[in-house]
Amino acid sequence: MTTHLSAATDGITRVFTGEEGARIEVRNLGGEIVIEANAAGLKTLAGHLLTLAQDGTPDGAHLHLEENNGLEEGSVGLVLERCDDE
Repeated sequence: MTTHLSAATDGITRVFTGEEGARIEVRNLGGEIVIEANAAGLKTLAGHLLTLAQDGTPDGAHLHLEENNGLEEGSVGLVLERCDDE
């Protein structure tokens, strides 16, 4: 089953889709962050990033992924955010 999450920012709704069987784990190893995922998880992350990259998506639009909310148990939180400032 594919999951869908809708988020509205500045009146613009974006749909974030999660692939069936997606497994994503985020670990903080001190000096680096490791994102480990199966194929479905990688497709899910790619889809989230492409959704944030869509034309018309406002600066600052973001998605929070947390343990048991998109990420595997034991993961540290991950925020994907669009920032168009240079």
